[in-house]
Amino acid sequence: MPDLTLRRRTVLGGMLGGTALLALPTPTWAAGSTDELRLRWQTLLTGGPTVDPSDPDLAVAIARVDLLAQSALTTLDRSAGRTTLWPDLASTTLSNHVASNLRRIKQIAVAWATNGSAYQGNASVADDISGALEWMYANRYSPTLPRYDNDYDWEIGGASAFADTLVLLYDVLPTEIRAKYTAAIDHYTPDPNLWRADRQIATGANRVWIATVVAIRAVLDGDTAALVRVRDAISDVEGSGANSVLAFNDAPGRVDGTGEGFYSDGSFLQHYKHPYNGGYGKELLGTLSGLLYLLGGTEWTVTDPDLENIYGWVNDAFDPLMVRGDLMGSVCGREIARPSKQNHAPTQTVIEGTLRLIPAAPPARAAQLTALVKQWITEDTFRDFLKVTDPASLVAARSILTSSAPARGPLVLHKQYPRMDKVAHHRPAFTIGLSAYSSRIYNYESIQTENLHGWHLSDGMVLLYDDDLGHYSGDYWPTVDPYRLPGTTIDTRRLADSYGFRSTSAADWVGGAAVPQRTIGAYGMDLRGHGTGLRALKSWFLIDDVMVCVGSDITGDGTVETIVENRKLRTGAETFTAAPGWCHLEGTGGYVFPDRTPIRTLRENRTATWREINLKYGTDTPVTRPYQTVWFAHGAAPVAQGYYYVQLPTATLAETKSFAGKLPLQKLQADSTAHAVRMKNVLAANFWTAGTVAELTADGPASVVVAGGTVAISDPTQTRTSVTVDLDKPDLQLTKADPGVTVTRRGRGWRIVVDTTDRHGNAATVCFQ
Repeated sequence: MPDLTLRRRTVLGGMLGGTALLALPTPTWAAGSTDELRLRWQTLLTGGPTVDPSDPDLAVAIARVDLLAQSALTTLDRSAGRTTLWPDLASTTLSNHVASNLRRIKQIAVAWATNGSAYQGNASVADDISGALEWMYANRYSPTLPRYDNDYDWEIGGASAFADTLVLLYDVLPTEIRAKYTAAIDHYTPDPNLWRADRQIATGANRVWIATVVAIRAVLDGDTAALVRVRDAISDVEGSGANSVLAFNDAPGRVDGTGEGFYSDGSFLQHYKHPYNGGYGKELLGTLSGLLYLLGGTEWTVTDPDLENIYGWVNDAFDPLMVRGDLMGSVCGREIARPSKQNHAPTQTVIEGTLRLIPAAPPARAAQLTALVKQWITEDTFRDFLKVTDPASLVAARSILTSSAPARGPLVLHKQYPRMDKVAHHRPAFTIGLSAYSSRIYNYESIQTENLHGWHLSDGMVLLYDDDLGHYSGDYWPTVDPYRLPGTTIDTRRLADSYGFRSTSAADWVGGAAVPQRTIGAYGMDLRGHGTGLRALKSWFLIDDVMVCVGSDITGDGTVETIVENRKLRTGAETFTAAPGWCHLEGTGGYVFPDRTPIRTLRENRTATWREINLKYGTDTPVTRPYQTVWFAHGAAPVAQGYYYVQLPTATLAETKSFAGKLPLQKLQADSTAHAVRMKNVLAANFWTAGTVAELTADGPASVVVAGGTVAISDPTQTRTSVTVDLDKPDLQLTKADPGVTVTRRGRGWRIVVDTTDRHGNAATVCFQ
């Protein structure tokens, strides 16, 4: 993967010694010393023996640990004939209760082993933990008991918590008891390459989770042969690298059976074709960073050259999708339907994982990651990382925050993810995320009775992030109207829970082109409504602080709407101003309708429960939130309808009115051949088929952006071997062209031929003077 870090960011000039910044040491272990690995893992779980409880910040972190332990201990059933440990986790058919019991035991064990905890070393608490483990072994989790429901809970969730507890109580539990328990873990999770009862190949985050369980079990048993297999499993040595978690899936020559994992453009897929950077991707980073910390400096150190790719994950797969502590919901999969995953919770895992990478990183990388972590933590004024993280990460983060190393600074960037049909557009005052799907990518995930109303999450959804940092927290996902997600064009018919999930589209044309080093890009989508006759051609042209939205050929067999906005309000008292040709929402921005197409508007309070969208983890407490909605009504069974509007995020009322009056842009075309706009020195066009727009002629499907002397061209269908674009523009002198691009004179202009064979939707660039 090309290193984009130095090109688009300023790396710290000084070389920082990563180890000095963190509380996580990386000493050289004695050969074959699993005891020292166990102590290292204990440090990761508790912060280690040097944690100072008199430190105010650490005292808060320890108090959080104690609060979890206190809650578990207060409700623990200690009776002689108990039939459950906790009354709310009594099921013998839901495997989640097995894992949750073991996690709750681990919470108590963490407090017992944490320096300064009210429960540290308490003999009766140790007895409670020991008794609870024995009850679980006898009644829920042992080789002689049946497994049921979800393999994850037996092999990963429960096994991990069980193993961690054994690390924490290692010196208390008799050797034969520990051996009995580790045999149970080994029964469910015996192989770092395989998982599930039928022993399938483990991929992506699942492989790292499984490998980590095997590693901790091996450390407990002194099983050095298993540690060798763990190290090799990261690179999938036994499978000749086909399921390596370190190699990019699109690396030249790589053969991959599932396509799950990271791609060089920063995309991450799990469960075959689901975009999942903010779910399984973040967990992979968080878990793998811990595993690398465990094995680093030992004879089991991962030495795969592809380990360098992990820095690319941080910079390309996570940073552009994070917005002042939030993580774009379009890449969080079914986790957006979990109440525990709101309030910026997903980014905590990314930050903690990155912190664990810094000590062993090369100096230049350590400096760059340090600047990045400092930016992430300080720019999130909604959720204080130091008040929610574990003691070890708290010390590491605080060392960075109090160091002289400068933060990276706000991200200003336009980035497209062709491998997962997503876009991130960062400007100083706001960020926009676009969510689509195609023949290559699934629409949404809804398994395990989660994310039941995700029907339209990829139908062109627009996520707008501004200074309201809690907008997508505070119960957004259960209360927002799932049929009116901003940016989408939808058939309004009511759908059953989980309808159509894990579906691809019949359309290949989804993607766009972007101008390097500029926040300028074109993006488009041939939308096909799942299970309906709806079809729409949709384009978004992002030009710095302006997003131009164009739709055409909207045809359907039901009632169809295009949603301009559906904003959760901070107070519900925000002023909404509507005038002919524009409208403005206080605190959010303006919307301009150059064709003066009538709009519909609605101010409403919406009440819902999390249980409505998540039967597994949802709660039944009703929550109410105010919303302002703006949409176009295309009517019943529309034929060849369209829309055209301009979104001005964070614009004031006066700025919106001024833009509508001056209208400094042109819609050049909006039909089944092309969508195109011109604004200032930018010409952007999405060609659905061969055609001509202004000075551009394309020989077939293509996305083209001309910004001054720079031309960016892509094949959004990812099916063509080449794209030819004629640029009828005189007085240009060729200065540079990307590899695989041929530029020749054609009349008074130029012919540009792009070899798109292996570009996978990424744009090629030509520069003229």
